[in-house]
Amino acid sequence: MTETVLLVGGGGREHAIARALADDAALYACASNRNPGIAALADGFETAEERDADAVVAYAEAVDADLAVIGPESALEAGVADALDAAGVYTFGPRAAEARIETDKAFQRRFMDEHDVPGNPDFATFDDAGAAADYVAEYDGDVAVKPVGLTGGKGVRVTGDQLTTEAAVEYIRDAEWDEWVIEERLVGEEFTVQAFVADGEVRTTPAVQDHKRAYEGDEGPNTGGMGSYTDTGLTLPFMDEADYEAAVDVIEAVVDALPEYKGVLYGQFMLTAEGPKVVEFNARFGDPEAMNTLPVLETPFLDVLTAARDGESLPDLSFSGEATVCKYAVPAGYPVEPDAGARIEVDESSVGDALLFYASVDQREDGLYTTTSRSFAVVGLGDSIAEAEADAEAALSTVDDGFHVRHDIGTADLVRSRVDHMAALRGE
Repeated sequence: MTETVLLVGGGGREHAIARALADDAALYACASNRNPGIAALADGFETAEERDADAVVAYAEAVDADLAVIGPESALEAGVADALDAAGVYTFGPRAAEARIETDKAFQRRFMDEHDVPGNPDFATFDDAGAAADYVAEYDGDVAVKPVGLTGGKGVRVTGDQLTTEAAVEYIRDAEWDEWVIEERLVGEEFTVQAFVADGEVRTTPAVQDHKRAYEGDEGPNTGGMGSYTDTGLTLPFMDEADYEAAVDVIEAVVDALPEYKGVLYGQFMLTAEGPKVVEFNARFGDPEAMNTLPVLETPFLDVLTAARDGESLPDLSFSGEATVCKYAVPAGYPVEPDAGARIEVDESSVGDALLFYASVDQREDGLYTTTSRSFAVVGLGDSIAEAEADAEAALSTVDDGFHVRHDIGTADLVRSRVDHMAALRGE
């Protein structure tokens, strides 16, 4: 029997999910923007706001969906998984209560503290911006300043890196948020481990390193992610197997304390001289990390979904053993003043051996248009990071001046700098 799967969301992450499912299931999708990559793979595409639970459920019922996968965190926060589950459509994504591990950063830290989840940094939570600002001004050391709610990866500021203590105090006082988490600044190299979770079981995927800063050399403002890379195994060049296993232990501790959790649990870690510390958790695939992970997953993603729904043991995961490098093309001016609403042409034939994933673009009757976020990504695959990077870079050879790309992602120099940084921190 062919499974019918509803995919919620219209970004690059969701295009990667669609590609992983389209050959094995009848795929339908709904999103606020019409992603041409998803539309080309799906049997049907409905325009609907991802947070509109009633509209999503109505479409799921109209297509007689057996399963659903939710991509964006905003839909999880709005309880779309709750509504789909209640309608009898098993949803691979946590309900709003469990999604708080991402959507409420204060809850996240208090949860880790209460359940003795390892890797929790020194932190304090505030429901008054003035009190948070005073705490930062008086803190002995550098801090990470985080609004409690969802900010699309752009709300965090770090003293000693992005801004001074005085500027951080001003940022808090001038921002629109009242609730804040203030944490000790973690120094090291960031990496992500994504896991499939259901019925208390955890299946982890290769570590990924994302690049949040807008410009080459890790300069500029934070973004939703300019690109990312993986190596040929589970680890990255600057980490070892013990570091990876320590991160997995953290994820398993979270699942032990959240037995109802289902879907993807994403742990973002800072590898410090003392080992991995938790930067944050996400309750869904990362974007761009999904585009690194799903193309090398040889176990059918549908098998993960059906096992979770049917209460069976999740399948062991196998991967191709290829390295990946993802690079995003974003509108000029992103993320501060992106050039949105421009009509663009994307030559799919120009990407060569790389994979193309459409992201925050909208396909209209008269063409393809940019939005205020990332436009499309290319992913190179190869027997080494260098080979994958070369494929990704070649795929971007025709990108015009209307887009910005971080060309340094995955390059030998940047990867070597990560290795050297960790070696210095560890005194090696």
